[in-house]
Amino acid sequence: MDALFREWRLLPAASRLALLALGLLAAIAVGLGLAATGASRADIARVAALEARETRAITGYADGNAGTFGYYRHFPVWRAPGDLAFLAPSRGDAVPEVQRIRILALEAQINDNETSNPELLLAGRFDFAFVLLYLAPLVLIALLHDLWSAEREAGRLDALQSLPNANRRVWAPRAILRFAGVALALLLPLGMGAAIEGTGLPRLLAAAGLVLLSLGFWALLSLAVARTTAASATQAAVLAGLWFAIALVVPAAAHLAINRAVPLPDAAAITRENREEVHAGWDRPKAETMQRFVAHYPEFAGRAEVGMGFRWHWYYAFQHLGDLHVAADSAARDAGIARREALAQGLGWLLPPLKLTQAVQSLAGSDVGAELAYRGRIRAHHRELRVYHYPFLFDERPMSAADVAAAPSFGTPPAS
Repeated sequence: MDALFREWRLLPAASRLALLALGLLAAIAVGLGLAATGASRADIARVAALEARETRAITGYADGNAGTFGYYRHFPVWRAPGDLAFLAPSRGDAVPEVQRIRILALEAQINDNETSNPELLLAGRFDFAFVLLYLAPLVLIALLHDLWSAEREAGRLDALQSLPNANRRVWAPRAILRFAGVALALLLPLGMGAAIEGTGLPRLLAAAGLVLLSLGFWALLSLAVARTTAASATQAAVLAGLWFAIALVVPAAAHLAINRAVPLPDAAAITRENREEVHAGWDRPKAETMQRFVAHYPEFAGRAEVGMGFRWHWYYAFQHLGDLHVAADSAARDAGIARREALAQGLGWLLPPLKLTQAVQSLAGSDVGAELAYRGRIRAHHRELRVYHYPFLFDERPMSAADVAAAPSFGTPPAS
């Protein structure tokens, strides 16, 4: 312990300032993450509350007509942030964290999103994962790259090496202090954020373990280069080049290669095809539409008669046929996204920092797998809603307030 205090007193002021700046940036990143997750929960709670009031108004307006009610009612779906979401909040540019869907054609709704500035999206989000992946390694490199070369260039290396147990008495405390300083700069904000979120101890320990593993990789790499006889400037340049390659160049190049190797059906094209197929349903023979529909829902075959006038069950039938028209492309897109993610995960085993970052995103619930699971939950909920409403539509049964309240629910919205 005395050796650590000694090394702290000997630590240059610039190094102390770097540790302080890193801790401040990590705290800011955690604060921004907490604000983002809090805003997401507030949005979900607000939409759920507004939806309850809107549903009561629509119930009175529809006056028991299931078709009118289903046309106007929006059902909220959401992706509630977890207790570690503040580490890497979901940006929501692919699938919004809270949406309102109707029992009409789904694919045009699920791919619908607010238009965002692509330049702002390109910049990414400043979060704890960003600090861990990009900033902490640079501070660690700055602190460890000249552990021996600085003493050599100052003419003190031979004297220090001649001390008994020099590795244990000099170099180990010096390296441990620098590593511990960087680790504390990250772990203290992480612990405070977890305390605010009420994160369970096992998940907090898992996140802390990932932080230590990431720092451990860069520490070992820095010490390996620092042990060489090169000048300190050369060592710094080599480590900076390795950081640039490992953290930026190789992942970016792999991302481009993966995207090129696994093409995806365009989401905008799927939305357009879905809408065009639905609009075409107005002009097709009604009997043909109902025949195609009952091929998928034979239980309604005896109740699929359609006359010359407008019938709600015919309208909802060709809405669903619009989804079936693009189902193969939609499934291919999801499968392609999953394939891209599998290739990226495989690459992570070759680049430990990338794999650890992927693990942090998985803990935070902002990874691609969580996004695909959310889309799957939306589709499953939409199917439950359709199946619940079909008997009212095909039998032309009135929907009472109790029937409205009994409709499938997506779940309990999180408290704001």
